[in-house]
Amino acid sequence: MGAGHSHDHHDSHGHSHVPSEIRHERPLWIAFALTLLFMLVEVAGGLWSNSLALLSDAAHMFTDVMALGISLFAVRMARRPADARRTYGYARMEALGALANSGLLFVAAGIILWEAVGRLRTPQPVALDAMLGVAVLGLVVNLVSMRLLAAGAGESLNVRGAYLEVWSDMLGSLGVIAGALLIRYTGWTLLDPIIAVLIALWVLPRTWALLRAAGQVLMQGVPAGLDIDTVRDAMQAVPGVAAVHDLHVWALGSREPILTAHVLLAEAAADADGVRVQVATMLQARFDIDHATLQVEARHCGAEGLHD
Repeated sequence: MGAGHSHDHHDSHGHSHVPSEIRHERPLWIAFALTLLFMLVEVAGGLWSNSLALLSDAAHMFTDVMALGISLFAVRMARRPADARRTYGYARMEALGALANSGLLFVAAGIILWEAVGRLRTPQPVALDAMLGVAVLGLVVNLVSMRLLAAGAGESLNVRGAYLEVWSDMLGSLGVIAGALLIRYTGWTLLDPIIAVLIALWVLPRTWALLRAAGQVLMQGVPAGLDIDTVRDAMQAVPGVAAVHDLHVWALGSREPILTAHVLLAEAAADADGVRVQVATMLQARFDIDHATLQVEARHCGAEGLHD
């Protein structure tokens, strides 16, 4: 795609995120296949046993499938090299995937809550054996998927999103198991829609956290864990730097922060390139910022009062 684009860009920018994404791709595929297969079982089981709690769990399973599918798509797209039209590559697909994910979860929770209100008014009978059997199977599938995704959850916003959904779904399966056992011993079928509502409500705060993380990336906000004032102070502490202005820090995906800034030299005669290298080295060592674009400016009389 585009014979004119240089391979140097891909080599210099690809080394840091490609290996980790490849490493996380195979577990994502296995978790995706497992979850898709079980979602179909759970939907069938929910309809057969007439259990809303099971269908609520299946709704989360569906969003798990979507989450894993989006994650896989984003991982593959993010791996594509930069080209003449997308000079940063496709890393931002990760945040778009997480955004779509959280939107789907909100919709699923809304549908379950709506259905539960109707069932609370007119309780319906539930086939307990089917409900319990499917929920136990679901728990096993969730635990296997969690184990597969745990390694990548700390490194990628995408895998973290998928991991959170599988984790919440695992707790959902536990809730359905508890509900089936309680209904068996008490005969109180109202527990089924109540547990469905609890599952739906439990996952919403986590969905909101994922939505905020994706929004922060897409709005080019300062990446989590970085404080812009601390970065500015550290840059201004480098010998030869008088002031730093027009400082921006953002990230393309969940990793790899990018920084741009104007660096004002303390003396016009200072070694501009030497100061730039010192600032860039400090940013890499102290803040893990590999991509820093620094515009070095010589201080002159007219600039004295402009940049505090």
